[in-house]
Amino acid sequence: MRHTDEQAAAYPSRFDGTPGRGGRYPAPERLNPANPLWGSNGIAFGPDGRLYVAEFLGGRISAVDLAGGDLDVVVPAGGPVRSPDDLAFGADGSMYIADLVPGRVWRRGPGGEYSLVSDEVKNPNGITCIGDRLFVNEMRPGGRLLELFPDGGDPVVLTEGLAMGNAMQRGPDGCLYYPHMISEQVWRISPDGGVPELVADQVDRPVAVRFDRGGVLHVLSLGPEGRVTRIDLHGTGSRTVLTSGVEGLDNAAFDAENRMFVSSYASGGITEMRPDGRTRVIVPRGFDGPYGVTVGAAGTVYAADHYRVASPPPPGGPATGRSGDGTRAESGEPRSHVLAPFVHGIAADGPFLHLTSQFGDVRTYDTALGSMRTRVGGLDRPMGVAVGPDGSLVVAETGGGRVLSVAEDDEVTVLAEGLGRPVDVAFDAAGRCYVSDERAGALLRLEQDAPATVVADGLGAPQGLTVLGDELYTVETGRRRVRAVSLTTAESWTEAEDLPVGGPPVDAREGAGTEAELFANGLPGLARRFAGIAAAPDGSLVLSADGEGTLLRLTPSGPR
Repeated sequence: MRHTDEQAAAYPSRFDGTPGRGGRYPAPERLNPANPLWGSNGIAFGPDGRLYVAEFLGGRISAVDLAGGDLDVVVPAGGPVRSPDDLAFGADGSMYIADLVPGRVWRRGPGGEYSLVSDEVKNPNGITCIGDRLFVNEMRPGGRLLELFPDGGDPVVLTEGLAMGNAMQRGPDGCLYYPHMISEQVWRISPDGGVPELVADQVDRPVAVRFDRGGVLHVLSLGPEGRVTRIDLHGTGSRTVLTSGVEGLDNAAFDAENRMFVSSYASGGITEMRPDGRTRVIVPRGFDGPYGVTVGAAGTVYAADHYRVASPPPPGGPATGRSGDGTRAESGEPRSHVLAPFVHGIAADGPFLHLTSQFGDVRTYDTALGSMRTRVGGLDRPMGVAVGPDGSLVVAETGGGRVLSVAEDDEVTVLAEGLGRPVDVAFDAAGRCYVSDERAGALLRLEQDAPATVVADGLGAPQGLTVLGDELYTVETGRRRVRAVSLTTAESWTEAEDLPVGGPPVDAREGAGTEAELFANGLPGLARRFAGIAAAPDGSLVLSADGEGTLLRLTPSGPR
């Protein structure tokens, strides 16, 4: 089985190879196994008995053989479906897909053909079938719950005013049950409409509602504890709360034997959750990215992983394993520190981690107190962040073409503007600031009261940037290599190549967009890819292999 110790790394990289396999340069060391799933969101059993998994961040749907953990990509990236967040199966075996970001609902017929059911649903997420009938709700404040008609016909609105809907299901009484994520409630309504009825209030961050084979209601929480609340609807309404430790639960499905399987938006994977809260991993969890990376003074590696800050597993532990009773030993999976929505850039600064969000803010996380403080908001896709000599934060505002400084009192100063697409920033020992400009294919040094100086140009989409000694290193995602530049002699050389960065090849179909559009720039409204790099105290480099879900360690060898 794939989840045994002997086959810990049996899931291949999405690039199908070992980083640096070209042989001209030393191969980097993987700090964790490649992640088999690009996050795991909606899950549902198909007519063939396999568990189907919507990979929202990867634009794919995979099928899992629960007996062995084998994966089969059924809906590849690059097709009409861009950001599948939930899925359901109709009576005839058709798969219905909620394509969240474009706002579309698709039907994939038993023969694999696609047809558009609707493009009139805003943020479609929760989706379910009752026989041949199809229902979907909207994940937004004031959202709707609708019935859609795959063979034609206008949508019918059953109810409005959802406080962000999500995964829903028909209950034993025939009603549709659905969560209000914001108001922490569970509601139900007849499939034929009528007045909605409140079922449960003050439920911890409900993201999905599911019934087991015995008709017991299970409500999943999206928080870090992995909580599932069981509610007795047939008697007293009593509740039992299980804590699984599966961070960022997203969805659940019960098989014919009433075994419960759960997914995680924060780290992917598929996990069996037992009635007592113990877990058994079917598909291991991993990094959704990773994107920005930083190394603390003690050598701890931190990665910005879109939904969280996480570190690779401790060295020397098994990549995956099971304890004596068959439950999961978590030592081989990334260690989460904090859930941090849409985090992309990261910089360690003593007990603090400074973070950027692709949706416009800069935050500081205090690792000692476990508190988060927003420093700046409203920026245009801030990415890389570094700590300047004076303690200020310097941020690459990718969408705005600027480099900004954020003072300790959170006052913002523009250091440079009019750049193409700045992605990352770094400082040398003399306190000089460097920036990677992905669009210009150049590394720049910012000069006070003077135009920026080109340090290196002709590069292929440089992103991550760091300084180690007298060398400046960048990740060229366009050429999938690490490039070094001497800051004293201006000599440049390659340190590693054939790296799994920038997104793997996709099954590009007519009208679906190119690989560059899908991955280098990010699926519309989704994570913009960012291959970060950081210098470690031991003289090594750590970089984000965002194309396969690993962190790599590289020992630079200098010019050849």
